[in-house]
Amino acid sequence: MAIPRSGDTIMKISFWSVGKNHDLYVKDGIELFTGRIKHYFPVHWNILSLPKNTGALSEVELKRKEAELILGQLQKEDYLIALDERGQQFSSEELATLLQRRSNESTKHLVFLIGGAYGLDPAVLQRAQLKWSLSKLVFPHQLVRLILSEQIYRACSILKNEKYHHS
Repeated sequence: MAIPRSGDTIMKISFWSVGKNHDLYVKDGIELFTGRIKHYFPVHWNILSLPKNTGALSEVELKRKEAELILGQLQKEDYLIALDERGQQFSSEELATLLQRRSNESTKHLVFLIGGAYGLDPAVLQRAQLKWSLSKLVFPHQLVRLILSEQIYRACSILKNEKYHHS
């Protein structure tokens, strides 16, 4: 498999996460794998911070506020993959195939979204073209960022038939 370029354009990947900046204990790993992904696709992180006065909001109100922020930044043509505990699970090879398919179908911008502490609002899940569950286990959001960036790098290395992934 190869990662094709469509004319002069190549699919861009964005990792969006609701919350604070990367904690120090995962920052180096996230930067390492994000840097490696850049050899295959343009990639960047978008950390979506909420206003400080949201602490008094109920779970439903907080998710709604996060949804407004997320949906306000998404473009119509963005392909949204929402990380959700009830989403579909993939093997590493299946994830690589998904990246290949999105690239082949000329997706311009692939957005992977990690929601806030209470998950994602139904409006965001409805907007998502795909809901993806990393595992049946629950992980801290900071670790999800690290796992996500590593798995996307792994998928890219599979597509290029590189030695990083051993099945």
